Amino acid sequence: MLSNHLQNGFETAKLVWSQIPNSEEAEHEGVGLLSTSGGSSSVESLDYEVIENYAYREEQAQRGKLYVGYSVVVKWFFALLIGIGTGLAAVFINISVENFAGWKFSLTFSIIQKSYFAGFLVYILINLILVFSSVYIITKFAPAAAGSGIPEIKGVDIHGILLFRTLIGKIFGSIGSVGGGLALGKEGPLVHTGACIASLLGQGGSTKYHLRYRWLQVFRSDRDRRDLVTCGCAAGVAAAFRAPVGGVLFALEEVTSWWRSQLMWRVFFTSAIVAVVVRSAMGWCKSGKCGHFGSGGFIIWDISDGQEDYSFEELLPMAVIGVIGGLLGALFNQLTLYMTSWRRNYLHKKGNRVKIIEACVISVITSVISFGLPLLRKCSPCPESDLDSGIECPRPPGMYGNYVNFYCSKDKEYNDLATIFFNTQDDAIRNLFSAKTIHEYSAQSLLTFLVMFYTLAVVTFGIAVPAGQFVPGIMIGSTYGRLVGMFVVNFYKKLNIEEGTYALLGAASFLGGSMRMTVSLCVIMVEITNNLKFLPLIMLVLLISKAVGDAFSEGLYEEQAHLRGVPLLESRPKYKMRQMTAKEACGAQKVVSLPRIIKVADVVSILRTNKHNGFPVIDHSRNGERLVIGLVLRSHLLVLLQSKVDFQHSPLPCDTRGGSKPISHSFSEFVKPASSKGLSIDDIHLSSDDMEMYIDLGPFLNPSPYVVPEDMSLSKVYNLFRQLGLRHIFVVPRASRVIGLITRKDLLIEDGEDSTTVELQSTSVRAQRRDKSLLTRNTEAELPLLNGLLVEDHN
Repeated sequence: MLSNHLQNGFETAKLVWSQIPNSEEAEHEGVGLLSTSGGSSSVESLDYEVIENYAYREEQAQRGKLYVGYSVVVKWFFALLIGIGTGLAAVFINISVENFAGWKFSLTFSIIQKSYFAGFLVYILINLILVFSSVYIITKFAPAAAGSGIPEIKGVDIHGILLFRTLIGKIFGSIGSVGGGLALGKEGPLVHTGACIASLLGQGGSTKYHLRYRWLQVFRSDRDRRDLVTCGCAAGVAAAFRAPVGGVLFALEEVTSWWRSQLMWRVFFTSAIVAVVVRSAMGWCKSGKCGHFGSGGFIIWDISDGQEDYSFEELLPMAVIGVIGGLLGALFNQLTLYMTSWRRNYLHKKGNRVKIIEACVISVITSVISFGLPLLRKCSPCPESDLDSGIECPRPPGMYGNYVNFYCSKDKEYNDLATIFFNTQDDAIRNLFSAKTIHEYSAQSLLTFLVMFYTLAVVTFGIAVPAGQFVPGIMIGSTYGRLVGMFVVNFYKKLNIEEGTYALLGAASFLGGSMRMTVSLCVIMVEITNNLKFLPLIMLVLLISKAVGDAFSEGLYEEQAHLRGVPLLESRPKYKMRQMTAKEACGAQKVVSLPRIIKVADVVSILRTNKHNGFPVIDHSRNGERLVIGLVLRSHLLVLLQSKVDFQHSPLPCDTRGGSKPISHSFSEFVKPASSKGLSIDDIHLSSDDMEMYIDLGPFLNPSPYVVPEDMSLSKVYNLFRQLGLRHIFVVPRASRVIGLITRKDLLIEDGEDSTTVELQSTSVRAQRRDKSLLTRNTEAELPLLNGLLVEDHN
């Protein structure tokens, strides 16, 4: 009877999943195509630069102050929606994970009272079902939802990474993977979840699933939509750790590649909204309406009643914790890099079935270790000091927390290894951080857990499920931190030293040594522990662990981004760039340029034979010289080819300024949907007559791209890319005529100031006003020749 029910259930599930897009179709939009060799087709840099073509200027001229005020209001309203949406998603994930874990441990504890073997089988089966559901959702529905998602959302646009189905896969996949007891966390996926919510709001919803609303389609540039994604990332951290300030700093330090001061307030506002939503949900759950969730689930370990003060001699073992964190963190990064590379190059190329089998095998191994190792450990008697302090020892069956009674023959005994192994990760961390529990763990149990969990975290990282590394990092660090704390307690013989304090410092040191975060991580650790006294100590171990880790390798997210072919620029240029010039960086490759009046057949040929995303546009002056008049984007050319409305029979320029031919496209038509493939040259069908037509690119090019002289040092060019969020830079010869000089004072123009007044402020500005085309169209005086084009992602 049971087998029939199971068979019917599997057949029903198979029928449901058959209606979902198959894996091959999904992988083309997901992380599966990301590689160093084929990354150009799936990874694109974002266009933070505003393309000031004729369509943009005409649209800006039609907008008044009312529209500017409306756009500001909409930005703040979207920040509100992002905060509410991310907060509710975090509440749903945490309630689901806590209830699955609660039911699992309650059922297992009730069964092991009769038979440990039966409880062992039930424990493995429940974990296996949860992990299988997670990996099945990822492989069949949303492959881009695998992993943490943080390296993929740092300043680039990856196909499929911010889609609606990625959001759904991230939420439900996280519930299965974390609830299934794997050595990973849900904090990284929450950051990705917030980014998906923000991106969907920014583009007005999802077109594929018919959830698109025109009134939401306000933001039409990568810059504005990227600002929303930054708000979503900060909201994800604020929801995961209940750390709003830490979320703001995390977005500044780790996520965004281009930060603007105007963005700070909106990010802070979004994080504050998340904190309110999460706090309200937790207050509602305290009444018992959320099942096993109660007041837990969200990671906050209050150690305000812990160690009151620390002495000078304790600084040495604390510094040792920082060194250990840097070494273990760098080793963790290197091992996970090898494992991920091996998976991508060999294992995962064998198909989705291998991915599912791999995740299920790791689930079984994790369950066997977490259940079996505590059985090999002898039980310990409950400490008298803890009994006198009112702490319950052992915990009643079905409860999980401190002093777990697991395979103990006597009443007043507990299994210290089961207290951290056979438990939820949140409660295990809470136990390791706990104060007034000096004699709870033995050094053998902590060392055993450290070795096994470290190995499991390395092996689990990279499988096809949503996975975060915050919680595993805290687990690993708090374990060796508590080991050092035990040594300090025995060595100094002081009553005021708490092992939980050293566990906290160990957690901070491992995260600093692995992820290389400093400011944001320091604030997050203070917010989740509710103890400001430890701030100087956390700063100390973070600085030491980061310095030690940097000596061996890059941070975890940076290494994973490089492995996936994500073109991220580091915070500072390489030292050798100081001796290189912009011209040398261009190399010997010939620049592919377009004439202003170009034949449609030539455009199609260039787009088919080149993968570049920007092309310089060339025109001829009166004396026959070739002049660069601007930059046209590949996406804009594809829109022009598809619409065909700008095709003309004559190879003569249209006088857009004189108004003889009105502009035929609005600026919104050139906007590419976020995280999608966008328009391809293969999607456009042209007849033989169309191929003989001409296009005037003048109204659609960017007449004022960023330009650098050929002898500028490459380090300065690098800083321009980083600070301005650029995607292309023109490299031109040094020889040019100066037509004016703009100083800081010339830019202090008040709103509503008359243009005549501005003209009188400086001679250089008057010169610009008299010959406006010199400033807007990059004429022969400024750009006589083009030596090269620097592209951030070389596409």
